[in-house]
Amino acid sequence: MSSLNTELGTTDVIWTLDALYDSLQDELLHDDLDLCIQEAELLKEGCAGKLAELPMATFARTIRRIERIHVNLGRIETYAFLNFVTQVKNEAAGAFLQKCKEEASKIQKELVFFDLEWAKMDQESAAALLASDEVAPYRHYLENLRRYASHLLSQTEESLLVELSPVGRDSWLTLFEKLMGHLKFGADSKSEEEVLSDLYAPDREVRKKAATELTEGLKSQLHILSHIFNTILAEKMIDDRLRHYPSWISSRNLSNELKTATVDALVNSCTDRYDIVQRYYKLKKGMLGLNELHDYDRYAPLPSLPNRLVPWDQCRKMVLDGFEAFSPEMADIARLFFDQKWIHAPLLDGKRGGAFAHPVVPDAHPFILVNYTGNIRDVSTVAHELGHGIHQYLAKDQGYFNSDTPLVLAETASVFAELLIFHKQLDSLDDPQEKRAFICQKLEAIFATVFRQISMNRFESLIHNRRRDKGELAVDDLSSLWMQSQEAMFGDAVSLGEHYKIWWSYIPHFLHTPGYVYSYAFGELLVLSMYRIYQKEGTDFVPKYIQLLTAGGSQSPYDLLAPFSINLNDQDFWQGGLKVIEEMLQEIE
Repeated sequence: MSSLNTELGTTDVIWTLDALYDSLQDELLHDDLDLCIQEAELLKEGCAGKLAELPMATFARTIRRIERIHVNLGRIETYAFLNFVTQVKNEAAGAFLQKCKEEASKIQKELVFFDLEWAKMDQESAAALLASDEVAPYRHYLENLRRYASHLLSQTEESLLVELSPVGRDSWLTLFEKLMGHLKFGADSKSEEEVLSDLYAPDREVRKKAATELTEGLKSQLHILSHIFNTILAEKMIDDRLRHYPSWISSRNLSNELKTATVDALVNSCTDRYDIVQRYYKLKKGMLGLNELHDYDRYAPLPSLPNRLVPWDQCRKMVLDGFEAFSPEMADIARLFFDQKWIHAPLLDGKRGGAFAHPVVPDAHPFILVNYTGNIRDVSTVAHELGHGIHQYLAKDQGYFNSDTPLVLAETASVFAELLIFHKQLDSLDDPQEKRAFICQKLEAIFATVFRQISMNRFESLIHNRRRDKGELAVDDLSSLWMQSQEAMFGDAVSLGEHYKIWWSYIPHFLHTPGYVYSYAFGELLVLSMYRIYQKEGTDFVPKYIQLLTAGGSQSPYDLLAPFSINLNDQDFWQGGLKVIEEMLQEIE
């Protein structure tokens, strides 16, 4: 790991968390936690049971006080999380993260009264408060809370669930993170990130070996992984039943502020076009000169694809140049991440795999984690996460409650950033074969974001419904349903081996955010359609786009996208994005 970090120039690309706190021993960290607890207790004592009777000015001040508690708590929890994810083997870091979760549950328990009383307040009183100028900045947030009215329990029940949460689902998620952080693959003791990276190797034997090593590593912990999955499935089943959600996906759609019809239109549009995936992989089999394309061949680079390592400084320049050509403001914000140490890039033992952008709180700044291995995909990943970071940075002026964007629009800026860099990189290539290979590589990335995520959504639907109908799922049940969802997408174009059956077990989205994955497809298809608008409108498009990001979550997705004349319930709209993908496929066919 260290030699590759040195070669790429990422050794010192490590975030500085002192914008949050200096260390776990920082007295301010513990003082802030105490203040959150005290303020929550005071609020409950002064306002619980009286919300409908408060004068408008007092009601508005109450919301501001609650927001401030969430800001301070968010700062503390973010510090604990970011400190943990780069050293998941560190017991002190893990213990403090758990402590924060337990303290947060105590604080949330004190504030439960507000959500319950507000959601169930009579319409006339609520409408009068919402009409107040002092409450105006929180109007969308408050309207959203009232949408949960029929899904809330009694105050005693809600308080109990909050208090139990640190030793419930959250604890299982931490176990999953620790298990995957400790797990080593193959004789060389590779990390998850390294073994998954080998699946993209030009050498078929390296890919085949990586598939075997990944499978053997997962098998060694499968009894624990399957138990974690079953526990999370059961927890959601019970929660949905108690809250009277009609289906496993209902709560996710509600939090995304989407109608069921919108999600159905998206999912159906994608599954109807699985033929695009099958056509591409049949084509790729011939391009690679193979008689049979196995699952471990899917990400094999085409011979003409440039495979040189991209040092960190070069990645930085490519991304910033791509952003600059679209919007100098975007480039200026992205530059802050590189210059102010807001990014953690090297491969480290005990560091969590994957990549993310964390919004933190509005009065701080976002942080980005990547595991940079220097390939061309990683340049796209950096652009992707910087897209998130720019979105979060622009939205911070909306305040804590309104800056949090629904997941489906949270992917818009990241996917758009990727697309900008793709076109920039494509323009720099002169060789037709290199261009063709590069388009193929982008197509595969789009497939991973659209069709793979929808196939995973179908897997989630199968396992949640089966868990509710049949009880606890055996490993074979989970594996069978996984293969069912994957074979529907790949058809006869890709041979899925016996080892592939358990590859559901390392995917964290199923556990951390059930129902989340369709957001990726939503974002990708939305962006492909928006990019077409940009190509037609040119520079006139840019201010509208920046305004969309700046608005954060202050309006519903439907309202935020209204300036672009987009109808999310229209299956033809989603087909428009899929048509762009098919046109890319036709270009290489």
